Amino acid sequence: MKDLFGKAILDYQTNNNPEDIITETSISEEDEMSVVYLFRDYKQMPKIETKALSLTKGRVLDVGCGAGSHALYLQNVKKLDVTAIDISANAVAACKLRGLNDVRAIDVLELNNEKFDTIILLMNGTGIFGKLKNCTLYLEKLKSLLNPGGQILIDSSDIIYMFDEDEDGGKWIPTDTEYYGELTFTITYKGEQEDTFDWLYIDYNTLQNAAHANGLNCELVTEGEHFDYLAKLTLQ
Repeated sequence: MKDLFGKAILDYQTNNNPEDIITETSISEEDEMSVVYLFRDYKQMPKIETKALSLTKGRVLDVGCGAGSHALYLQNVKKLDVTAIDISANAVAACKLRGLNDVRAIDVLELNNEKFDTIILLMNGTGIFGKLKNCTLYLEKLKSLLNPGGQILIDSSDIIYMFDEDEDGGKWIPTDTEYYGELTFTITYKGEQEDTFDWLYIDYNTLQNAAHANGLNCELVTEGEHFDYLAKLTLQ
């Protein structure tokens, strides 16, 4: 992993000639993403994110914190005890420069011996699962990190809308993946291409089934404007 996404974040934070990030998926063509968006403040966040932050309480774990915008709001405005983690060392370096008190370069699967009241995974939080078959691995891990009465706030999207319809209204779904929400992502930054990685979008009913299968309640909190949603998972 070349950590190009994190490099873009750190370049912006240190004013090192940041450029747009180019993203491409297995079902979509190249698209430009401005790194500025990752540094948005609360007023610029979509309602799914602001709703998640409003529900966040107690000791918090922000998984895949990126540039740290959610964690900073929770730390500085809501005055919560926040631990932010990301696998990107560059993103973590930027978060430290932005003033996050506890931010670590670690995979959530490697986090042990800690408990939290709220765990947030935002900006398609299910993405890190990679593939549908990994849901149990990640949900069991997240579950193990919860205090009694704790909650997991996670968002995703049902991307069925991205597939073409046939004459009968059915969808043309590729047969080379187990589930239509399994994508591969490629990121290019400053002319350098990142290794392709798996990324999972999951519809709400499938997430709910996976949650129940792993001893978690699942509640649909709110829906966004583009087939996206926020879910709350709690211990059964």
